[in-house]
Amino acid sequence: MAKRQIYLEDIPLAEARATLQAALASAGRAAPLPGESLPLDEALGRVTAEPARAALSSPHFHCAAMDGYAVSAADTVAARETKALALRLGREAYPVNTGDPLPEKTNAVIMIENTNQSDESTILIYAAAAPWQHVRLMGEDMVATETVLQVNHQLRPVDLGALAGCGHQQVIVRRKPRVVIIPTGSELVPAQERPKRGQLIEYNSLILRSQISENGGEAEVTGIVGDDETALQVALSAAQASKPDLILILSGSSAGSHDFTADAIRSLGEVLTHGIAVRPGHPVIIGMAARIPIIGVPGYPVSAALTGELFVVPLMRQWLGLAPIASPTIDAITTQKIASPIGDDDFVRVALAELDGQLQATPLRRGAGVITSLVQADGLAHIPRFHEGVDRGGRLKASLYRPLSLIKRTLLIMGSHDPMLDLLATHLRRHTSDQRIVSVNVGSIGGLIALRRREAHLAGCHLFHPESETYNTHYLARYLPHEPVELVTFAQREQGLILPAGNPRGITTVADLPGARYINRQRGAGTRLLFDHLLAQHEISPDAITGYHHEEYTHLAVAAAVADGIGDCGMGLRSAAEAMGLDFIGLTWERFDLAIPRRRLESAGILALLETLRSSEFRRELGAQSGYRSDETGQVLTK
Repeated sequence: MAKRQIYLEDIPLAEARATLQAALASAGRAAPLPGESLPLDEALGRVTAEPARAALSSPHFHCAAMDGYAVSAADTVAARETKALALRLGREAYPVNTGDPLPEKTNAVIMIENTNQSDESTILIYAAAAPWQHVRLMGEDMVATETVLQVNHQLRPVDLGALAGCGHQQVIVRRKPRVVIIPTGSELVPAQERPKRGQLIEYNSLILRSQISENGGEAEVTGIVGDDETALQVALSAAQASKPDLILILSGSSAGSHDFTADAIRSLGEVLTHGIAVRPGHPVIIGMAARIPIIGVPGYPVSAALTGELFVVPLMRQWLGLAPIASPTIDAITTQKIASPIGDDDFVRVALAELDGQLQATPLRRGAGVITSLVQADGLAHIPRFHEGVDRGGRLKASLYRPLSLIKRTLLIMGSHDPMLDLLATHLRRHTSDQRIVSVNVGSIGGLIALRRREAHLAGCHLFHPESETYNTHYLARYLPHEPVELVTFAQREQGLILPAGNPRGITTVADLPGARYINRQRGAGTRLLFDHLLAQHEISPDAITGYHHEEYTHLAVAAAVADGIGDCGMGLRSAAEAMGLDFIGLTWERFDLAIPRRRLESAGILALLETLRSSEFRRELGAQSGYRSDETGQVLTK
């Protein structure tokens, strides 16, 4: 039996960083990297390795600053507005264009519009010229030997122009930090391949390589190394032989029987720490071999990305002589309770929006494998060690991933999940670049509660009330009795049973579900309420449904569970079933509405959303989707 690994230690983040820095200093690797000479047209974004001094004054001669005539100021003192002074061309006045060098014995320029030409060889002037008027003096901009750019300066387009202007064709910039990335895992396949069942696409290397490139480094990604300790040691030895500045080993840092990273590092050098008190990203390894730092990066993508942010990006900037990234931070109110492990620095990705002048943070799904949380995140909240978390309504600080101006133009929709909300977001962005939609799936009832708490701009809901056989209006009265709300129809949708391709169990109605493995939606979801109503119609107790308490949060998640064989059936949208290549039996059409507080109806964001919703282009594309009808889209049903 393969032996299982254990964490050597579990140290605080600050201590782990200090340990890495001490090891770098001991190996002589903590200082910024040396410089190399580059042509100016290849140096954009690079970092100066030494001060750049002017090789040439700019301008390197006295030159005309205007089109006109160069003169000696002393020759013009007799000019009066009432008595023109005649100057002979080629002897006392010399035609010049802007940028021309001044002729000898001249020290001023008279603008051409302030002269008259009396004949081919004479001009008339009506005011004396002051010495050096309309003249750019030699060295006015930069004087030879003057420092133009300091060391550790990241070059911008204007900097390149300044260097060229003072006589440089090359610039000394810091060498890019070189990183070798070794992906590991027998279950992984390259992104160029279609994975089979049991295989996963390897993309952590793409995330980390991009983080490195974005911060001035360059990375080489090796082939994927399977779960074999000897093969990993060979790959690590080969990476070490290429003498990079840093080696990253992706995955294999945890405590499973196939996690060999720590032993591979130990075979060539030293493991400095294994296990850091951060969430996500707990099993980070830091080691050194042959004076090269090695980081074992956890395999889950959220953990890998955070490890890049906490350790890899700071190293790139350190070696380039740049200060650490200081992302703008904001104070926000959290819309949900966040529970944190008390001994860890906890990093939580959040969606942000401004409501009633207050920034609100909604935590995104927190699984270490939920890569969509990386895409959707507007900011990263940090809950320090020895804090148990933040209660709903509590304050937290978040560093921003997106501009605050964009966050303030965000419409936050909380409530039921519908895939076509993404289509609405696309049309809104086409309609106006000033607004965007962020949708957070908390179920229909959760969305109405969010409106009551003023935590969302609007809510998506499809709540069927059996007694009145109506949608949503009954629940507005229950959950928002004191908030005037308008219901705007988003779409009519077809709900039904999602079944494996071929429907092997022969399920045709809800009456066939006892004995089948069912995938349910979460408590408070409109689909779950509808399913409970259908069970009651067939006089079936929820206890008779195997899997009734197996909950998923979206229609696509239900379809995915059925497609993967976890369940025999689930209830959801036709579009979700077809997206997964599954069978579908339609049971009913329902109305999916947007609940919008009336006090928000005149806001710019809501007005833009409603205009987009009612546009012929959006309605036509929505109605063309399988399982959707858009003939009532945009209609208002007032509470």
